[in-house]
Amino acid sequence: MRRPFSESGEVFHEPGEENYIKQSIRRGGKQFMTMSDPIADMLTRIRNANTAKHDTVDVPSSKMKLAIANILLDEGYIEKYDIVEDGVFKTIHITLKYGADKNEKVITGLRRISKPGLRVYANSADLPRVLGGLGTAIISTNHGVITDKEARKLGVGGEVLCYIW
Repeated sequence: MRRPFSESGEVFHEPGEENYIKQSIRRGGKQFMTMSDPIADMLTRIRNANTAKHDTVDVPSSKMKLAIANILLDEGYIEKYDIVEDGVFKTIHITLKYGADKNEKVITGLRRISKPGLRVYANSADLPRVLGGLGTAIISTNHGVITDKEARKLGVGGEVLCYIW
């Protein structure tokens, strides 16, 4: 017999049964949902926080996300990032960068290119130029996660992760 759910996700029970909230997985007392594309999740969190003019945004940590955050810092798209350890799990605390007044955004756009369902690769001759060189493409190569400019200097290609402008 299937039980009805309320809008908040609580399961309605028969009298006498203990009440609980149905959850898929619990990690460290926090509700957790699996992600099929963690890089797209990171970019979406940054895009949403930037649009809402937030000062900071928190992203679950991984080596790939740290490499992307480091490129964003080096290219001047973010002010800084810190790694916060919350028990077992690490979080990247990103401080966004704005112009003189908060209405002037440094990051005007982010786009995920290579996705789990459709991987996009480019050799060194076919590396993309974002906005004629004004933006940055982030490439995953055998030399690590680097920008399109660095990949051209090294003469390597790889997976085109995302564009930032």
